[in-house]
Amino acid sequence: MKNEITIRDYVEEQGRDSDREFIFGLSPRLSEVAGLHWHADDVMEKMQDEYIAEMLNQTLTPNITLIAETKEGALGFIHTCAHQDSISGEICATVPLLAVSPKAQGMGVGQLLIQAAETWAKKQGYRLLHLEVFANNIKARGFYQSQGFEEETLHMIKPL
Repeated sequence: MKNEITIRDYVEEQGRDSDREFIFGLSPRLSEVAGLHWHADDVMEKMQDEYIAEMLNQTLTPNITLIAETKEGALGFIHTCAHQDSISGEICATVPLLAVSPKAQGMGVGQLLIQAAETWAKKQGYRLLHLEVFANNIKARGFYQSQGFEEETLHMIKPL
């Protein structure tokens, strides 16, 4: 099938920057959907770019970055890594980054990426899969709940 979605490992090699360019190309979208009106757009975009760079440069923590694509190109990505649960203290997996391009919304890309992260986490022997989502990102929160995630804590802020 021409538009079959596949999941593959992120590739970062000399002379091939397409995966990195794709991921950083989604950074403005990640900043926008956060909906944090008390932070300037340029501050959010800088934070997101720095966070993506930090996640992609992880070397000491078990991690994986995956790309969802069709023959026509990349549709989304997920980064999953080890994380210490703040309640039990056990090592589990976390999803610090997940993004799907606007053109691929509603195609099941996010669900496939979450399933791939779950498979990786189970192979690592982890019991839990953790993630954080901006509270104002209602669409993402609904998606994560539909994938079986439950709210555990809520971080709140008040602009003064």
